[in-house]
Amino acid sequence: MRDLTEAQVTAGHSVGIVCDSTTGGEFEERLFEQMKDMLALGIHRTPMQRHVGPGDLASARRTYRIIKELRPDVLHGHGAKGGAYTRLFGSLLRVSRSRVARLYSPHGGSLHYDENTTTGKLFFALERFMARFTDHLLFVSDYERRTYRRKVGEPQIPNTLVYNGLRAAEFEPAISSPDAADLLYIGMMRDLKGPDIFIDALALAGPRLGRALTAVMVGAGDDLPRYHARVKRLGLEGYVRFLPPMPAREAFALAALVIVPSRAEAMPYIVLETLAAGKPMIATSVGGIPEIFGSGSPALIRPDPVELADKVRQALGDLAAYRKLMPDGASLKARFGADVMAADIEKAYFAALNK
Repeated sequence: MRDLTEAQVTAGHSVGIVCDSTTGGEFEERLFEQMKDMLALGIHRTPMQRHVGPGDLASARRTYRIIKELRPDVLHGHGAKGGAYTRLFGSLLRVSRSRVARLYSPHGGSLHYDENTTTGKLFFALERFMARFTDHLLFVSDYERRTYRRKVGEPQIPNTLVYNGLRAAEFEPAISSPDAADLLYIGMMRDLKGPDIFIDALALAGPRLGRALTAVMVGAGDDLPRYHARVKRLGLEGYVRFLPPMPAREAFALAALVIVPSRAEAMPYIVLETLAAGKPMIATSVGGIPEIFGSGSPALIRPDPVELADKVRQALGDLAAYRKLMPDGASLKARFGADVMAADIEKAYFAALNK
């Protein structure tokens, strides 16, 4: 979001952000603080709960008041809740003769539900209903577009695949510090992202390499105490360091090899950031990750601790050789540059406005 915002401001657009105020921590607060002076329409944070619940009515009312006052030409909602608000409020603004364009990026969230469950059927029925109030769908990966087609149906409205993008500075190489650990996990501390897989693989890989491995785990989340307990139970206390959220490039200096052990993903920025920085990594073949690496990449595994441990043994056995298996930096920049992303999204905005 920050990269897109900066690119849009550079292109001369007036941009604002409306988002939840109950999630995030000090790291996110610092990012918002850094961005606030560049946003002509400001940053507006208000409580929004992740799941559907009784608080949604009050949240929707607060959010609508903010958006009505901003009077935007374009509303771009991310995720199920943001997408619902965008299309609902954009449609209400149209009643008062505003021609606001309503765009929706349906990633993660509701798309992870099983379409055969009652909850899944309800969410996907709502997605089909809300499509009639949508001017354009923006997918961040072909995986999401395929998932949407399978679970919701073939879109009857304009839709575009636009990959996430990174700023030029993020393609500069990141150097590991002299005392770097072997492995790095950076992300949310919840089972969906696989910290438990990471810890179990760490315990398995050490004996296979004939030495104890060290690791740094960067992130926050409600499940963090469980991972502390898991590390202690496996006798890894002296080998794993837990740190709070920090910029990815700062974290890259802390370890030689980055691990993304997620059970489910859409198009994770951390994979793009790692590869752009020239860091070797192992990632699970879920969501849009194979679209970044290319199908059949030897760096991709299933979300399984035994398979991850084997790949860690291979990578750390000859890290220089393993690094050569990563995608080429020039091709990554051509596909995942922020300028490419912003230009494609801008085209979608103007197309929606001219409908």
